[in-house]
Amino acid sequence: MSAPRTRPAHPDGTDAVRLGGPGPSAADFHRDLRARYGPVVPVLLDRDVPAWLVIGYRELHHVLSSPDVFARSSERWNAWERVPADWPLMPMVMRRPSVLNSEGAEHRRRAGAVSDALAGTDVHELRAVTVRMADRLVDGFCAASRADLRTAYTARLPALVLSWLYGLDDERGDRTAALMTTMIDGGPEAVSAQRALMAAMAELVARRRAAPGSDVVSRLLAHPAGYTDEEAVPELVILLGGGNQPTGEWLGNALRLMLTDDRFAASLAGARSSAQEALNEVLWEDTPTQVHAGRYAVHDVELGGRLVRGGDLVLLGLSGANTDPGVRPGPGAPGGRGNHAHLSFSHGEHRCPYPAQEIAEIIAVAGIEVLMDRLPDLELAVDPAELRWRPSPWVRGVASLPVTFTPVPPLGEQR
Repeated sequence: MSAPRTRPAHPDGTDAVRLGGPGPSAADFHRDLRARYGPVVPVLLDRDVPAWLVIGYRELHHVLSSPDVFARSSERWNAWERVPADWPLMPMVMRRPSVLNSEGAEHRRRAGAVSDALAGTDVHELRAVTVRMADRLVDGFCAASRADLRTAYTARLPALVLSWLYGLDDERGDRTAALMTTMIDGGPEAVSAQRALMAAMAELVARRRAAPGSDVVSRLLAHPAGYTDEEAVPELVILLGGGNQPTGEWLGNALRLMLTDDRFAASLAGARSSAQEALNEVLWEDTPTQVHAGRYAVHDVELGGRLVRGGDLVLLGLSGANTDPGVRPGPGAPGGRGNHAHLSFSHGEHRCPYPAQEIAEIIAVAGIEVLMDRLPDLELAVDPAELRWRPSPWVRGVASLPVTFTPVPPLGEQR
């Protein structure tokens, strides 16, 4: 990736980095930023909206551990007058109350309900459903000799499983997942995708309110927290956003690692012993959620040598923090199977709920195991250097993952 373009438009007078994707090496990109700016980087978002990107591990840990100083509600933002109604990143800073942007007792109410709704999932059934859906996807391309795993597998499996968790059929699930991807990517269609997604969730909530089932939506509506339909809709959108695309990129990034790194080459056929290790290493080196918005300074505060003004937007540089040499001297340093001190699931009271982490891990592990069991001679179809990362600064994943393998018949034809 070329050197970041800068322009002196940040409120503190410093040349600011226009936030973009980090390119092939997130570690190199963040090392360059760290050398130039330190652990807190002045950045410009779309339409020159300013923010601070925190890429230091200790600084980010401090931000996440100090909700009284770095609060969650976007109502505190001091730049609203600079944001047009059609701003592509509006879905990430929406003022509508939700578990993401609520604070204090209201956040505890919402977080408890969300966690309980997810925790009601039978993990054994979840794994069985994931395996069945993974097999169905593999059946769709296993008789050929090649496939793009991103479009045919990794981007679809989480969507199918989350659709099952919501009680949606496959068609609605695929459509909902496509809208979520468009919204999270922050392009020109992001706002319209958000509106369509909200409408789809409103329809789903109305159906579940009238006829509850054994699904996450019904459990959330029935929770003692007393969700109204208007409260439930954005909450369900957020759960999808936190579960679908990041899980798909987590699975895809782990498969890319296993297909390109010699440490995993000998163990592809025995993926059950290496899937967990690859998934954990990816959370350190190529975490699916690179940057998350955000926190808002409650008052003027010094952070990493910068003066952050009250109301400033602070972006959570999860990827940058995970590759901070202050806690990671080099590739693979603490990132082995047993080290989970990364910040990929955030930290503090707004971290990803544990049941959500468990669901994502079940999907990712089963996704690797099924694929490697079905296609044990899977190989990357291009030179690893030809793989391209998607340009998004928010979510990290390859644009495609082409592979070759020996064709096998679908499961139904093997019986």
